[in-house]
Amino acid sequence: MLGVVILSHGSRDPDWGRPLEAVAAEVRRLSPGALVGCAYLELAEPSLAVCASHLVAQGVTELRILPVFFGMGRHARSDLPARVDALRQHHPDIHITCLPAAGEHPDMIRLLASIALEGAAPP
Repeated sequence: MLGVVILSHGSRDPDWGRPLEAVAAEVRRLSPGALVGCAYLELAEPSLAVCASHLVAQGVTELRILPVFFGMGRHARSDLPARVDALRQHHPDIHITCLPAAGEHPDMIRLLASIALEGAAPP
């Protein structure tokens, strides 16, 4: 069974997570059989470890982590790999994949450029 974690930095502002929840809802819509959760590196709950454990307890055998960052900053380069390694040690029977930062995906780059130009007069 597939599990997906939408992972981001986190914030103390409760409204900050709404776009992440919208991404999670869209993943659920596109893949109704997948179990989906949101997790945060800091300042908000649940943590990646708690979210992943919750999904595994529900029967997930494959876990995909989507880091919703615009680039591979310190969190994505250092903190995240260490936390994913800890997850793999804690859940050795689960296939865990950490995807590249969402902001570095070519489709996201094209989408952002398209949004920036939406409604603009042609050059």
